[in-house]
Amino acid sequence: METLNLIKNDSWLEAYADAINGRHQHALNKESELTNKGKQTLSDFATGYLYFGLHRTSKGWIFREWAPNATEIYLVGTFNDWTEKKEYSLNRLNNGNWEITLPDNALKHGDLYKLMIHWESGCGERIPAWATRVVQDEKTRIFSAQVWTPQNPYKMKRKAFEPTTTPLLIYECHIGMAQQEEKVGSYKEFREKTLPRIVKAGYNCIQFMALQEHPYYGSFGYHVSNFFAASSRYGTPDELKELIDTAHGLGISVIMDIVHSHAIKNEIEGLGNFAGDPNQYFYPGPRHEHPAWDSLCFDYGKNEVMHFLLSNCKYWLEEYQLDGFRFDGVTSMLYYSHGLGENFSDYSDYYNGHQDDNAICYLTLANKLVHEVNPKAITIAEEVSGMPGLATKIEDGGYGFDYRMAMNIPDFWIKTITDHIDEDWKPSSMFWEVTNRRKDEKTISYTESHDQALVGDKTIIFRLIDADMYWHMQKGDESYIVHRGIALHKMIRLLTATTINGGYLNFMGNEFGHPEWIDFPREGNGWSYKYARRQWDLVDNEKLTYHYMGDFDADMLKLIKGINDFQNTDIQEIWHNDSDQVLVYMRKDYIFVFNFNPKKSFTDYGFLVTPGTYETILNTDNPIYGGYGLTDDKVKHFTISDELYKKEKKEWLKLYIPARTGVVLRKTN
Repeated sequence: METLNLIKNDSWLEAYADAINGRHQHALNKESELTNKGKQTLSDFATGYLYFGLHRTSKGWIFREWAPNATEIYLVGTFNDWTEKKEYSLNRLNNGNWEITLPDNALKHGDLYKLMIHWESGCGERIPAWATRVVQDEKTRIFSAQVWTPQNPYKMKRKAFEPTTTPLLIYECHIGMAQQEEKVGSYKEFREKTLPRIVKAGYNCIQFMALQEHPYYGSFGYHVSNFFAASSRYGTPDELKELIDTAHGLGISVIMDIVHSHAIKNEIEGLGNFAGDPNQYFYPGPRHEHPAWDSLCFDYGKNEVMHFLLSNCKYWLEEYQLDGFRFDGVTSMLYYSHGLGENFSDYSDYYNGHQDDNAICYLTLANKLVHEVNPKAITIAEEVSGMPGLATKIEDGGYGFDYRMAMNIPDFWIKTITDHIDEDWKPSSMFWEVTNRRKDEKTISYTESHDQALVGDKTIIFRLIDADMYWHMQKGDESYIVHRGIALHKMIRLLTATTINGGYLNFMGNEFGHPEWIDFPREGNGWSYKYARRQWDLVDNEKLTYHYMGDFDADMLKLIKGINDFQNTDIQEIWHNDSDQVLVYMRKDYIFVFNFNPKKSFTDYGFLVTPGTYETILNTDNPIYGGYGLTDDKVKHFTISDELYKKEKKEWLKLYIPARTGVVLRKTN
């Protein structure tokens, strides 16, 4: 057997070649099985949403459901007073499938429906597993499936959109909390009010959280009940399509958090105990429930479950023209332990038999399917353990993700801010953390996502400024703490964003230092929406200091996008001195200089660079970003020759570097 490139590129993996080859072959074998030995494609296989569920035909209606444990199934709803009637009884087919055909006048747009499923020991109402529209009654709070066949459905205008990934600049969003008002925002409001802000800020990709229907708003969308239904609390499927279509028209790609790592326990709304079989979709025994998430774990070893989840991927790509997915909870899928209590300090931790090869196989085939449906699609793994090969090509022995989340970076910044006084911040550690990654895998770097903003945690700006955010964010009234916080907020982002090797992510509002935390309505806060929204008026108010951070973020992204193929250019460390707290590195003709020292500014601070003339193109200390303006950024900087370094073709570049400042220089000749 020819050695896979994953192993060739990392000699330390040679010891685990059998496990790596075994997983790779497992995926190939499963693909062959699912595609009838290659007689069809994975895309052909993943079309369950066209067969199952409710569909209107030229002759009327047809509905199908997979429920092998059922003895009888009835379609009930507003059209038959929610009663079991013979004419709405489903017929059993082969392989545990059920079917019913109905005349055209039996159902109409807007009707509500469910299944009344009988099994040997009981019966119960269930929302169909393949339902594409699920709504909640405002008075009773009960969820039902809904017939959705509008007379004039929205038609997508841009089906050939190609995402921009040079580099990928992601704006992580939650539609419900994207508005200023204390309420649940809508698809329409996001399109009209929030989308223009994203364009202005310079991001080229939206990552939507909580799109799949979920009964509890406060779950942040991670306890999914209906995998094919776009959440109705934000509006209609047509309004979501118009939002995505409009984003494409503005050059913005749209991906979503897809949750295939677990499912809600609910039985009526979700898949738990479907047709009286708690294991229809989920692992039996000790692996049935996720011990930390109070949820159920999919059985990736079942072909029917593979069919359901792979079809779910294709459905979102085809029906809503999404540009890809961030797969949530990948660590939980990879390990029998769900990654809980694991250290992952050695390569053996990834190949010790504690991994779920079925889940690895599913993720591999999911990536292959997504790129088969749309070769330009984007897939990102939210994975914390560091499993090698996650974002390596499948043919090279990897799992096929385009990117993996650099989850070490936000953890590092939180630890640095929390555990160390400013004088102990070490640039060498910073540089190591933001560049420590596998050479053959692209990552999405970020300083903080929604995770760092939830109640019980704090955003970076809130950790830096804390209570002074309530009293001293007015221009002219900034305290020392506010000046420090804004300066470090910009520097941390500049260092993280300019060392990417794939993409960069920001959670909405954090670019301008959104205050406080995220807390969804719940009993403990009186069902308040006060902290489940975005206070856009803060960044819009020129009398406050928030816009300094927002303006800097936009100019930082403009700089990155202005450098051709920036994310793929080599990063070369030029200098670091932990005593001075100075860091310097280079990408192409650009020099990035940071002085994290809280007290010392340095005059004629020198380091060796390629000879030439350099000009300042971005400076965190610029007054337009709330800085002190201690340097004249119009001055050109000329390198100084040194006989000692002529053979190396290096000369000294000497700068004045104020305390707590990050500067970007560009070589002009």
